[in-house]
Amino acid sequence: MKSWKYLMMTTMIGSALALAACGDDSDKETTEETPTEETASETTETETPAAEEAAIEGSVSGDGSSTVAPITEALVEEYAGVQGKVQVTVGVSGTGGGFEKFSAGETDFANASRPIKDEEAKALADAGIDYTEFLIANDGLTVVVSKDNDWVEDMTVEDLKKLWIEDGTTRKWSDINPEWPAEEVVFYSPGTDSGTYDYFDEVILDGEDLVKSATLSEDDNVLVQGVQADKNAIAFFGYAYYLANQDTLKAVKIGGVEPNNETIESGEYSPLSRPLFVYAKNSALSENPAFYDFMKYTLENAGDMADAVGYVRLPAEKYEEGLSTLEGLK
Repeated sequence: MKSWKYLMMTTMIGSALALAACGDDSDKETTEETPTEETASETTETETPAAEEAAIEGSVSGDGSSTVAPITEALVEEYAGVQGKVQVTVGVSGTGGGFEKFSAGETDFANASRPIKDEEAKALADAGIDYTEFLIANDGLTVVVSKDNDWVEDMTVEDLKKLWIEDGTTRKWSDINPEWPAEEVVFYSPGTDSGTYDYFDEVILDGEDLVKSATLSEDDNVLVQGVQADKNAIAFFGYAYYLANQDTLKAVKIGGVEPNNETIESGEYSPLSRPLFVYAKNSALSENPAFYDFMKYTLENAGDMADAVGYVRLPAEKYEEGLSTLEGLK
């Protein structure tokens, strides 16, 4: 799923390329010369090796977070125009599912919306897989309700705990605020393999059980559609998915602070601001030129793509640090 910003960006890029391809016929007429046999030979000898050196072929595979997916999908699409002979495939199994495939040796990288867990790091160590963590963007985990919900505007962290932690009762909106309707709350949540679920569990649930009546899905689009269809529904997912559907969804302020680029980057949108990661296999970076080139492209362009799809870019020095680290792994 792509935001309108990304679609506009790719349209502009396409237009620019088309204009560049068209060129200026008057320039061609004044500069074109028929090459002699000698110069044609020189051109073949000097230009062909450079073209061959620039061309990269191969395949790259990844899996993981649905939150990171919009950035990766945008990068993959743009990269195809740069290195058309490199096939990049990326699955969306959630952060936990992505780490499982990563430790099983099935992928070159894992997208994650939370830091790697100790048990996941151990599984990789046991499998003999050395890896490197790269930061690519920031996100604000966003709590949303339907635009038809005309009572919820702001909630505290304590309100979220009372709403989302299982206590054996049926939850109604009036349980949080007596001025709200005595209607049963309908819950939608990322699945347990999701890094978004893990992050919410850590900062909101404090390790307690999520309300049992929640519909769980690793596909954020399922959560979006569930809330769109029911004014009593509530969900949480990555900021980009909210932005892409803000005509039908309403972001709930947390402690009076709404999620936006400024509050997410500054950390004011607390405790739901978080970093997004790519974990890369070191051996694949050193042995597979296609993967190294794709990761280099990722770090060079992740900031622009994060902005385009609705996340928040990192400071420039963070991407430079990542590129320096990557260079050391070549």
